[in-house]
Amino acid sequence: MAYTACMPRKSWLFQLPVLLLGAMLSSATLWAQTTVERPPEPHHGADVVEFLTGAALGFLAHEGGHLVMDLAFDAHPRITGVHFGGVPFFAIDHATISPRREFAVSSAGFWVQEGWNEIMLTRRPDLRHEHAPMAKGALAFNILTSIGYGVVALAKAGPIERDTRGMADSVGVDERAIAAVVMLPAVLDGYRYFRPEMNWAKWASRAAKAGSVLLIVKKPGYGVVQP
Repeated sequence: MAYTACMPRKSWLFQLPVLLLGAMLSSATLWAQTTVERPPEPHHGADVVEFLTGAALGFLAHEGGHLVMDLAFDAHPRITGVHFGGVPFFAIDHATISPRREFAVSSAGFWVQEGWNEIMLTRRPDLRHEHAPMAKGALAFNILTSIGYGVVALAKAGPIERDTRGMADSVGVDERAIAAVVMLPAVLDGYRYFRPEMNWAKWASRAAKAGSVLLIVKKPGYGVVQP
């Protein structure tokens, strides 16, 4: 993966909180739908539909995070076809940008997921005992997607457009280290869902999420192509 050096007109690192807020706004409307308390549904089929809808909203929020960052950096996003295990899929691709911007774009989907999880688990620590299939669907998608990405990153498998590879190459670290970065917050959030009274898990999760954002200040990589 080749990068072109570029000097932004302003130091965009100081604008990162604004960009992250923009990524979170891509799922703000979705979040509002998952915070509404609903009476128990008499039909399990409706719960399944709501759960799957929540998962679909989680997917849209993840991709929306990438899109917001691409647009913020004027990276000319476009949809490209990819294959994973013979299954056709798609990814949001973009023009060549600086390593730090590449890290932000590749990480944005995870940042949106982690931010959304944090909002849900902070505002609704007893979510497990609530009748909230849509919120649970979104949480399940966010957690399982991060773990799935991490497993693929450990094996260095999947399409070259995968987020974890973009993150690793842009900061010059092994992709297996990025696997830990994306999986740790997800595992901790899953634990918080089942054991909300454990304060250590709450703060460990928040620290892990902050750590993934702080990687952006690491010395950029130089487009190392990993096998």
